[in-house]
Amino acid sequence: MIKYYKSIEGHLTEVETADAGCWISVTNPTETEISELEDDLGIDRDYVRAALDEEEPSRIESDDGVTLIVVDYPVAETDNNPDRTLLYSTTPMSIIITGSNVVTVSAKDNSVLNDIAKGVVKGVFPHFKTQFVFTVLLRIAARYLQYLKQINKIANYVEGTLYKSMKNKGLIQLYGLEKSLVYFSTSLKANETILDKLMRGRFLKLYEEDQDLLDDVLIEVRQAIEMTNIYSNILSGTMDTFASIISNNLNIVMKRMTTFTILIAVPTIVFSFYGMNINENSGGLPLANVWFPLVISVVLAVLVGIFINITQKFK
Repeated sequence: MIKYYKSIEGHLTEVETADAGCWISVTNPTETEISELEDDLGIDRDYVRAALDEEEPSRIESDDGVTLIVVDYPVAETDNNPDRTLLYSTTPMSIIITGSNVVTVSAKDNSVLNDIAKGVVKGVFPHFKTQFVFTVLLRIAARYLQYLKQINKIANYVEGTLYKSMKNKGLIQLYGLEKSLVYFSTSLKANETILDKLMRGRFLKLYEEDQDLLDDVLIEVRQAIEMTNIYSNILSGTMDTFASIISNNLNIVMKRMTTFTILIAVPTIVFSFYGMNINENSGGLPLANVWFPLVISVVLAVLVGIFINITQKFK
């Protein structure tokens, strides 16, 4: 799907054709649409396809006056697994800068670009190409920060529920959040590298206003990287703590089961002796009455229990 937007009287408005100075938003394009972009705008079809590969690394390159910037942006989505309610990951997005237009390509519905298209972001002017690109990058960095705060709130909630009741669902949710933070960390560091290259001014001509905006983007990205590292360390420590608690609880249960097994074994041994077939001519076992094995079993079980209890107190 291809949409065209242009700033008209200070407002971003959708138009029918790709006029000079407009923003072209491309979402999951077909081969026909890719050929159309190649023919009308002179864009290499490999540039368009870059964002369609989920494993495409972040990079920046320029050829024949066309600059390609591939960055990762965060996405939040749900699945059908009842143990996980919200998943966070990253996916690539291409920003292609031509002589007269800015083209964005996404494989999925892009919430960042949707906000810009709906006018949520004020002061967007696609004909100022460099400024527009940095505005998009700034919104991506802000979306990372937004999702990081959500991850922290979810982690705190799940941690509180686990203190009340240790269930696999909560542990799986924490693991999913920890994995999301790994995705965020990798993508943010790659995006930071792209911004450092843009800062040098080799690929895009930077004006004073653009330089200030790029500085803001770098600050937001580095803040997101720092928050990701902090939350990741906290989650990792939380997972280790709960693993230790589970192991400790298992040891307590096994200790109780072992004590119970030992106590049960005492009467079994006594009654095993008195249950043997012994020739009456040999005299048999002493006091082979019903009450004696029962009494001696109870006495021995109590003594063993007291011994185990004393032994545990001195550990």
